Order: sequence, then structure tokens, then C-alpha cells
Amino acid sequence: MRASRVLPGFGVALGCTVAYLCLVVLIPLSAAFIKTAQLTWPAFVDVVTAPRVLASYRLTFGASFGAAMINAVFGLLVAWVLVRYRFPGRRIVDALVDFPFALPTAVAGIALAGLFAPNGWLGQALTPLGIKVAYTPLGVLVALTFIGLPFVVRTVQPVLEELPRELEEAAATLGASRAQVFLRVVFLIVIPALLTGFALAFARAVGEYGSVIFIAGNMPMVSEITPLIIITKLEQFDYTGATAVAVVMLVVSFALLLAINVLQAWARRRQGGLA
Repeated sequence: MRASRVLPGFGVALGCTVAYLCLVVLIPLSAAFIKTAQLTWPAFVDVVTAPRVLASYRLTFGASFGAAMINAVFGLLVAWVLVRYRFPGRRIVDALVDFPFALPTAVAGIALAGLFAPNGWLGQALTPLGIKVAYTPLGVLVALTFIGLPFVVRTVQPVLEELPRELEEAAATLGASRAQVFLRVVFLIVIPALLTGFALAFARAVGEYGSVIFIAGNMPMVSEITPLIIITKLEQFDYTGATAVAVVMLVVSFALLLAINVLQAWARRRQGGLA
């Protein structure tokens, strides 16, 4: 007798899923590679290694990685506070975590630029200290940190909520300090979710445009991000150049995400071995 499937019409559902993914993901990506293939290899290398483009790579990937690292630390802290503590206004704080999701990116960029500008609320206090945020690479880092925080919090929070308190109590009864309980019990269980949140925040930051261009200043070789380079080339009708830079970003992003997924799988296996 043929085994019944849990999902009725599995073949049709799978076909629709594959067709949808091809239409939304694979075809646009393939078009970028096909358009780039019109360039000769020397021309491709010249486009993607131009000094201005290389400077944008360093800023985009460096700021994205830095913002994801910051969010990994403070996102874990925010998730821990929301799960383990009860305080007035907790629901409001929990709702504010999702604010960057709902806020249009352009609005976020204008708000951050106005806030950190030399005459802004925070800029007025930071400028006398010699700290300039708006229209600098630091402003790019601030914007990418702002839009990436919810990814870490929302991936770590459910894991902390389901974490059995008995594990911590058992470790404490065996003589472990609070720091040892966190590092050797809680943190090991949270690592896979934390890496997932890090990967999501990094991926979002690499392709971010709207919230960055207003606070970055867009100065070539200083605060110009790679997505702006692509937009500039498109406005100049240099479609092959734009797709060439986009292909480099795709390849590097996929490589980094693959490395993060491998690290995440290793963390899960290690977690299972310890269990």
C-alpha cells in the first residue's frame, strides 16, 4: 500500500514552490550573471576592481560585519532582558524591537541623519567631543545597526523562552557560578540561533540602501556604499557595469553566508554531542 503523505497534493505543492522560487529568485539572479557575461574578463576585472568600487566594498562589507557583530551582542542582551525580567513597559519595549521592520528605510535614514547631524539632538553633544557620526563611515555603521537589531532579537528570543530553567538550576547545584552557567549552559544552547540572527542581520545590512544614503554623505572613497555604486551605474546606463558589481556582491555574500551556515551546523552538532 502506498504510504499516505501528511501534505495533500505534495507533488503539486512542490511544483508550485519550485516554480515560484525560480520566478522570484533564480531568474533575476541568472539575468544578472547573463548580463555580466557580456563583458570580457579583463573588462570585468577593471570594473569590479576600480579604486572607487573597492573602497565601497570595504565600507559595505566591513560596516555590515561590524553592525552584525554589535547586534549579536546587544541583541542577545535585549532578548535576555525581555525573556527573563518583568518590568513596567516591557510590552512597549518588546514592540519597539520590531520598529525598524515597520519603519520605511528612507524615513529611518532621514531620522538618523537629523538626529546625528552636527546640529541634531545627539550631534550637538557628540561634535564638541570630536565624534562625528553623520556623513561618515560611522554613520553607515549606526544605520546598519539600527535596521539589523530585530533579526537577532527575534531569532534568539524564542530559544531563551523554551530554555528549561532546570538546566541552570542543576548547574548551580553542582557548584557552577552564574558566569559559568551562562557560558557553559545558556550560551551553548543559544549559539545556533545567535548565528542565524547574525547571518540575517549581515545579509540585510549588505543590501541596505534607503536608511544609509541620507546619513552616509555618499562621498566617493570615504562613505559611499556599494548599492549606491550600482544605482549610479544604472543611472548612467552602464547596465553591464552595474550587474558586474552586483555579481561580486552576490558571490561574496553567498560565500559568507555559506561559511556562517557551516559554523551553525557545527554548533548544532557540538550542542547535540554535549546533550
